[in-house]
Amino acid sequence: MKDNNYIEKLVAINRITKVVKGGRRFGFAALVVVGDQKGSIGVGKGKSKQVPDAIKKATELAKKNMLKIPLKDGRTLHHDIYSKNGSGKVLMRSAPTGTGIIAGGAVRAACEALGIQDVVAKSLGSANPHNVLKALLGGLKSQSSPKYISAIRGKTISEIIKKRESK
Repeated sequence: MKDNNYIEKLVAINRITKVVKGGRRFGFAALVVVGDQKGSIGVGKGKSKQVPDAIKKATELAKKNMLKIPLKDGRTLHHDIYSKNGSGKVLMRSAPTGTGIIAGGAVRAACEALGIQDVVAKSLGSANPHNVLKALLGGLKSQSSPKYISAIRGKTISEIIKKRESK
């Protein structure tokens, strides 16, 4: 995969202080989301004494740990998702064309990097971006597309979609 196709979003930077005999030593931790806007996403955490180094480490780790997520029409989710990690909870709902990304903080950055164009999301519980992103990725991984379900059940995609719409 080419490096120039990825969009990198810096989600959070934390300053870490270590108190030693001579004073304080500062370090930085960065949380970065990387995506190709076509359904691939990666999350990385990096720590260093300088901010640019921490961001660079996090970006490299995110590119290494990319996931492929199925998207409906390449713009939204197949179905509503509720996911939890620790006390970080995320509720994501698919939305009609033209809605845009209605989400805040870490969820918005992840959706933009992933290539989701229409979604309504709410982060519940914790506002900690690490937990929110872990919950988001867990929910996106658990999402199943009609193509996947049809392969499991041995039916055609049109049969599954037709049954879903009739409810």
